[in-house]
Amino acid sequence: MSVTSDLHISIVPRRWPEPRATLRLIKPVTWFPPMWAYLCGVVSSGISPSGQWFFVILGVILAGPIVCGMSQAANDWCDRHVDAINEPDRPIPSGRIPGRWGLYIALAMTVLGLLVGYQLGPWGFGATILAVAAAWAYSAEPIRAKKSGLWGPGLCGLAYETLPWITGAAVVAAGAPRPENIAIAVLYGIGAHGIMTLNDFKAIEGDRQMGLRSLPVTLGPDRAAKVACWVMAVPQVIVIIALTLWDKPLHALGVGVMLVVQLAAMRVLLRDPEGKTPWYQGMGILFYISGMMIAATALRSIGG
Repeated sequence: MSVTSDLHISIVPRRWPEPRATLRLIKPVTWFPPMWAYLCGVVSSGISPSGQWFFVILGVILAGPIVCGMSQAANDWCDRHVDAINEPDRPIPSGRIPGRWGLYIALAMTVLGLLVGYQLGPWGFGATILAVAAAWAYSAEPIRAKKSGLWGPGLCGLAYETLPWITGAAVVAAGAPRPENIAIAVLYGIGAHGIMTLNDFKAIEGDRQMGLRSLPVTLGPDRAAKVACWVMAVPQVIVIIALTLWDKPLHALGVGVMLVVQLAAMRVLLRDPEGKTPWYQGMGILFYISGMMIAATALRSIGG
């Protein structure tokens, strides 16, 4: 066979998605935060999951691989032109997921998510509808909340942390969570706005060219990093104050220790926001989510 023929065969477009690229499309590394938040909700309810393990496990799978995975596929499809600039090796712009397969995968997982969410009862199904709507509103036109450095990370933070937390508590309790529970879940969702802002640092050039007004684009990396740090820290301070007022001083101290470690990591981040963001995402966020579980444990006996 000639060299010309070999070259022709090597550039023939794919008809079917590459399995490894499909897994990368739904980004397993992103599943952990909503799965963890759902478990925080279960713990914070104060109700033993004994006899309800099916709903606990199903909810964790729904929050992570299904709904979060779907949101990642939807985002990659809607961001395929931006990714062609920032990360051309990603599954869709690289051609390893050809044609409209990225959209088909996102739509199929949307339907799957709704079917699974229906099994969790009214609270679980309602939350699944909200999560699916938030995922598409974040990425897709005409809403495309991602275009805003304010609304995009905010919507994403609430969908990744607050909504699964409240869902986990509501599904186990078969009713509305306590006000204290909702308040803490909202605070951690607001704090996640800063985490999502840091996630935008890897796409500054593509966002700028495509008109996406992320905070790193509109404020610049240094100021955006400072805003992200404040947004992550202030809600945790409020959590510490709330736990103290609710007579949970040891839990308040635990969350405080987690925050102190984050503040030390933030000092490193602010010296070189673009270079240190990946490091902070792997280190600082670990202590953020650890504080979430400490707070969830405190809530078990509050207002019961």
